[in-house]
Amino acid sequence: MSFDFDLFVIGAGSGGVRAARFAAGFGAKVAVAESRYLGGTCVNVGCVPKKLLVYGAHFHEDFEQSAGFGWSLEKATFDWPTLIANKNREIQRLNGVYRNLLVNSGVTLLEGHARICDAHTVEVDGQRFRTANILIATGGWPQIPDIPGKEHAISSNEAFFLEQLPRRVLVVGGGYIAVEFASIFHGLGAQTTLLYRRELFLRGFDRSVREHLRDELGKKGMNLQFNSDIARIEKQADGTLAATLKDGRVLEADCVFYATGRRPMLDNLGLENVSVDLDEKGFIKVDDAYHTSEPSIRALGDVIGRVQLTPVALAEGMAVARHLFRPEEYRPLDYKLIPTAVFSLPNIGTVGLTEEEARSAGHKVKVFESRFRPMKLTLTECQEKTLMKLVVDADSDRVLGCHMVGPEAGEILQGIAVALKAGATKRVFDETIGIHPTAAEEFVTLRTPVA
Repeated sequence: MSFDFDLFVIGAGSGGVRAARFAAGFGAKVAVAESRYLGGTCVNVGCVPKKLLVYGAHFHEDFEQSAGFGWSLEKATFDWPTLIANKNREIQRLNGVYRNLLVNSGVTLLEGHARICDAHTVEVDGQRFRTANILIATGGWPQIPDIPGKEHAISSNEAFFLEQLPRRVLVVGGGYIAVEFASIFHGLGAQTTLLYRRELFLRGFDRSVREHLRDELGKKGMNLQFNSDIARIEKQADGTLAATLKDGRVLEADCVFYATGRRPMLDNLGLENVSVDLDEKGFIKVDDAYHTSEPSIRALGDVIGRVQLTPVALAEGMAVARHLFRPEEYRPLDYKLIPTAVFSLPNIGTVGLTEEEARSAGHKVKVFESRFRPMKLTLTECQEKTLMKLVVDADSDRVLGCHMVGPEAGEILQGIAVALKAGATKRVFDETIGIHPTAAEEFVTLRTPVA
């Protein structure tokens, strides 16, 4: 049987592009189809533009704190359209980078909607292609609960393209996207309320981290409403939105932003034409080598619902390319000790087990924790504190988890992640010389376990 391609990738996000590029580099004939935007969620409506907005939001605090160091500034003003225009220009540049990465790798780029016709056939805008292997890398899509008035709410997709910064924002959700966007809106000057239906946000993170961030956001003046949820949204005559909560209270806002989960993007993909099984949440089921239940079809990234992070999708793309075309170099991806950052203000960085996970797994643990006011803030009125925490196995002395809330937490935790991956013990941390004066040195000077 002759094929047009050895591998046909549906979706030009991080994982799909990585798989395509490396497969082509291994000598395979590869095509990629993308109907929306090159670079996927991360580049266009995810981590990249979000981080740019976080930088923008943080300048508010920088201006305030500069007075303690002798700077006298006129009243700073912020212009949302300028930030969005500059963000758009950078994203367009990155779209071009992704295009060049594919084309220069010898990949055939098809800009149109791809639909699977059978186990070896993909149709793009009426043209059919035969392929030995298909890779589904279509990512995820934000979902808003089906409540009356949901059409008046926005998701992260729309938030990046608002024409003006809303004066009052309700952010609904308790995951990292919710706390990040609440920090962005609040930092840029919007009156921000964060609503979450449970008792505390960031479920799955270490309890100390969750409580510390709650306290710091509260000190900054963000309105945190836990055990709260919206029953319906109504648009009033003046354009204001009235959100009626399940407890009967009514909150008014100019924008209601939902960050309550993402679904796999399988719309009009043609899965009914093949034997690809889904799990109970609608994500594609795969094995350790990303095979679906259809032998010729694989899937990776957000669409399989494992760890929905860009670097994980990149690693999965590399694994697929190797398994298919360089099997002697293939090794299964290790999903343990994946470092994560949450770009709230202040930032969160974490790697390894939480204290709760370590205890549940049967470890006898020692916990080392420090809360302190960073040196940068000592000449200012800001009372923000940084949290650093190590979770250690009391028997082996191995560091099981490391958690931080504070400035540049993601930058600091990347290096710590290498140490944990290498199996570092608490003694190794203790014997490592700190860089002084930095916040990061606190991780190697923690000596006394908390009670």
